[in-house]
Amino acid sequence: MTDSALYTRKKARFSRMLTVYGRKPALEALRDESLGCHALHLADNNREGGIIAELTAEAARRGVEVIHHSRAELARISKNGKQDQGVAVDIACPGFRTLEDFLPSLLQDRALRLLALDGISNPANLGMIVRSAAAGQVDGIIWSPRGNAALGPLVIKASAGTLYRAPLVIAGELPAALRQCRENGAGICILDANATTSLFDYRPARHCVYVLGNETEGVSAAVRELADTALSIPMANGVESLNVAVTASLIAYAGLLGASGKSTELRPEAE
Repeated sequence: MTDSALYTRKKARFSRMLTVYGRKPALEALRDESLGCHALHLADNNREGGIIAELTAEAARRGVEVIHHSRAELARISKNGKQDQGVAVDIACPGFRTLEDFLPSLLQDRALRLLALDGISNPANLGMIVRSAAAGQVDGIIWSPRGNAALGPLVIKASAGTLYRAPLVIAGELPAALRQCRENGAGICILDANATTSLFDYRPARHCVYVLGNETEGVSAAVRELADTALSIPMANGVESLNVAVTASLIAYAGLLGASGKSTELRPEAE
């Protein structure tokens, strides 16, 4: 049974929405004229006045719908009832795609460069990764809610707001997503201390997904089994590891850089 055209359109629309919770983050979003805010959600037990009055005033100024909910309903919308402060706002993120929507992009001739996040648990790291990828030569960031930090206020802050404009590809289980990418012509790269090819010398002839592993454990065994290529990063002075967000920056700009040198173990440091 195939989805109806109406359902498909709604699904695509909601996949490009990011719900931001918390009073100050919501107010900042409403005041940012560059952001497409679609609805302001308020718990019906919020006290009137103060920042709640500011939120409703900004929503009215911009013509954003204000919807009141029970506290339990608001918690389901924010997905973080302990920290949402009774406030959430839906923001349109034009660069967001589901994996299913993104896969047809792999049919084009130009080789795409993608990042995949395999257990990035620290929100600050995730935000900085997003910022580097959005600024550099990265066509998509494959993110799964399973195992990675949630796209909350800490990620938004660390990304300096670039999350709203980032080319985020939302997937289910990462190994399954990587298999689909490979079936559509993409190679899978991981970073490995023993690899003889440097990240900066590698020039993939086809689409390539660079996988960033967990801050402590690195790339998972399931993902490692799917890898086609292992790459190393040359490091000097006995340095053995780099923060995963720094590694993301190097990958984002690897197409512009060239380097060679002795490779040592690369493993994102624990936070």
